[in-house]
Amino acid sequence: METENLSSTSDILIVGFSDLPHLQALLFSVFLVLYLLILSGNLLIVATVSGNSQLHTPMYFFVAMLSLIDITYTSVVLPPMLTHFFLKDLHVSLTKCLLQMTLFVAVAAAEVVLLTVMAYDRYVAICNPLHYSSIMNLAVCMRLATGSWLIGLMVALPFTVAVYGFSYCGSHTINHFFCDMTALMKITCTSTHMIEIFIYAFGASTTLGSFILIIISYVNIISSILKIKAKGGSGKAFSTCASHLTVVVVFYASLCATYVRPKSAMGDSKISSLTYIIISPLCNPIIYSLKNTDFKNALRKKNNKS
Repeated sequence: METENLSSTSDILIVGFSDLPHLQALLFSVFLVLYLLILSGNLLIVATVSGNSQLHTPMYFFVAMLSLIDITYTSVVLPPMLTHFFLKDLHVSLTKCLLQMTLFVAVAAAEVVLLTVMAYDRYVAICNPLHYSSIMNLAVCMRLATGSWLIGLMVALPFTVAVYGFSYCGSHTINHFFCDMTALMKITCTSTHMIEIFIYAFGASTTLGSFILIIISYVNIISSILKIKAKGGSGKAFSTCASHLTVVVVFYASLCATYVRPKSAMGDSKISSLTYIIISPLCNPIIYSLKNTDFKNALRKKNNKS
């Protein structure tokens, strides 16, 4: 079988949902509505936090950063996918394919890190409240947010370099709706055993390491809350963590549904990938708007003024 190295001018054929021709109009409508809901919900979070001085705190600063991340990685995938519903030619160059993969991995990794930062913010607020304002000042918050993006990029680049060096046999067709790394690895002739070990080890160390830090933060938070003797104090303290904890559960559940599966079950991962790409960005604004009293009050004031 003929083997060739893909060059920057080579094309990748993205199948998308072209294998469901009778559902094209319905799928396009559903994904367009979901994308618009994700955009509007997360932009509402950013606008509300930016426009209300009572929300100019570290916690809501990170909530706004989380919404920006959700907007970014959803926009990396869904708009190109929507255009494919109108195009008969679903080819993209390797350069564009790798750029999409890099951006997606980088932003998803940045969200993992940011969720850890948000857990640390709640830990400081509850376990060390007297020094909270000095520890989590604006400069520190900006550095932590910037660091999340930089770590995400550092996680993505090794994957991109590894995939770029693959050799491919015959068809350059991937059965996916975007340039997912696991989909590209399925069409290579190059032995991927070592790179798979690297990818899962590197990815797991970032994701699992962040998850462990979140767990440690919440163990200390719960321990501190249980020591609060004031009537209603423990409930009020934990209510400030409830939204973040719910977001963490939704994010890691969708992440595990997509990537933590036996290799034999990795055949067509389009549905599970949609779960990861859509569910978390769609749920986050709902979680923060429904479960957070300060945010609900800010929305009411904004509606009353309008």
